[in-house]
Amino acid sequence: MATLLTSFSLSNRQCLGCSSRFNSKYVPASRLQSGSASFVPWGLIPPRSSQLRLASQANPAPTSEDGRVSRLAVNVAMAEAPTQDQDVRRDLGEVKLENDLELSELTAVSPLDGRYGRASKKLRSIFSEYGLIRYRVLVEVRWLQKLSEMDGVNEVPAFSAAAHADLEEIINSFSIGKALEVKAIERTTNHDVKAIEYFLKDHLKDHPEVAQVVEFIHFACTSEDINNLAHGLMLKKAIESVVLPSMDLLIEALHKLTVEYADVPMLSRTHGQPASPTTLGKEMANFCFRLKEIRNEVASIQPKGKIAGAVGNYNAHYVAHPEVDWEGAAEEFVTSLGLRFNPYTTQIEPHDYIANLFNAIALFNTVLIGFDRDIWGYISLGYFRQQAVAGEVGSSTMPHKVNPIDFENSEGNLGMANAILGHLSAKLPISRWQRDLTDSTVLRNLGGGIGYSLIAYESTLRGLKKLKVDEGRLQEDLNSTWEVLAEPIQMVMRRYGIEQPYEKLKEFTRGREVSKESLLQLVETLDIPEHAKAALRSLTPSTYVGRAANLARRVF
Repeated sequence: MATLLTSFSLSNRQCLGCSSRFNSKYVPASRLQSGSASFVPWGLIPPRSSQLRLASQANPAPTSEDGRVSRLAVNVAMAEAPTQDQDVRRDLGEVKLENDLELSELTAVSPLDGRYGRASKKLRSIFSEYGLIRYRVLVEVRWLQKLSEMDGVNEVPAFSAAAHADLEEIINSFSIGKALEVKAIERTTNHDVKAIEYFLKDHLKDHPEVAQVVEFIHFACTSEDINNLAHGLMLKKAIESVVLPSMDLLIEALHKLTVEYADVPMLSRTHGQPASPTTLGKEMANFCFRLKEIRNEVASIQPKGKIAGAVGNYNAHYVAHPEVDWEGAAEEFVTSLGLRFNPYTTQIEPHDYIANLFNAIALFNTVLIGFDRDIWGYISLGYFRQQAVAGEVGSSTMPHKVNPIDFENSEGNLGMANAILGHLSAKLPISRWQRDLTDSTVLRNLGGGIGYSLIAYESTLRGLKKLKVDEGRLQEDLNSTWEVLAEPIQMVMRRYGIEQPYEKLKEFTRGREVSKESLLQLVETLDIPEHAKAALRSLTPSTYVGRAANLARRVF
């Protein structure tokens, strides 16, 4: 009895021994003859991925009138057959799922806190759940202190220095342990901001002075009064302490290259083809200038805040204390936190400033993607060499490779950042009527786009430190493209009244090989003054760079 050993791929329903697929309910009887590739209907393949021994029957299988097999005519046997579960684990590499792994670089779901945690860890105290709770506590305490200072809210008398000190201690000593206390309360309340209120009441109940006014914690506030101010403080801290310094490091590194390579001539490429020369420093200056302007735009956007109650009208405030200037008090309070006051809101601060901020960061990132791609291209052309790092591997199979991985990593993470930033900036300004909850879950991702941005900035910086200019390679390209001097020659011809200068130079250069000698011969035929000819004779692709070097040195 002849036997055939055939492997099946369950992922594509295809016999590995041929290209046919089992899409038919039947298999032609001729395909089951001994010595040919053997098939079974897909629905009858045993539920395991091991190799199957398919023994063809000694006698041909019964067939229908159309020549197709009407019943399976092969015996399916499993060699050294283990149990089905054992086989799946062996073939598919199945691992036991564990639901209680400690969070670490290896177990984090997001690379922000895993593989790239070193770059984003500075954001953890700001944008984590702990960070949000801490800022909420700060806002609640500050609001209670504000009430104690206000004329007309006599039920909250001015706090003594000791009371203020105790309240400050709650803010300054807030810890992961305290945040866990809040989370424990939240398991009962199922409301995160109310849990803050109960946490503070519990911690202040034994204070002889503050305990008398604990019911004024969260007074006249909706949850979003606390949340929007906490989010504003989080963004303010992140931008001032992390984002802008990271942008500045990148811009400073580019500026250093701008000055260092200000005088190094380089062939330009427009549409990927040779164009009028520039200098390497001037090309760095272009990005340097753009990124600096966008950085300043990011810095100019002020987080806003409101504390105007359930629908932004101070309804409860004026019923409880009609004699108090609540609008003035709200503005004083918001600005005292370092935020800009927004007088026109619903239940929520409308988040327009967040959209502006994230759009500005996304624009910075988009420009940086262009820079990453340009440097990648210059490395490919050989204009830059990358300094190999001892121990690094460029390819698992090609030992010679030194890849531009830092710029590729940066580009990929900038794309991730902009995807998140773009969604937040498009979604957050939209809310149904006076408030819906769609912004709440999105706002928990404030740190995501910023985190991926920081990873990218660090990658670009790392890549820049490995670059070394190959001036010989730059010169080689310039010396092989004398046709770029057609532009200045035809401009001089225009000056001295020669007819159709563009058309003549187009005919002379386009699609033809142009050399130094052929250009010099052309110059000698021109009816222009001798000093003009002398100037053109002295011109080379390396010196035809205009004001590039000067522009690079004075970018800022």
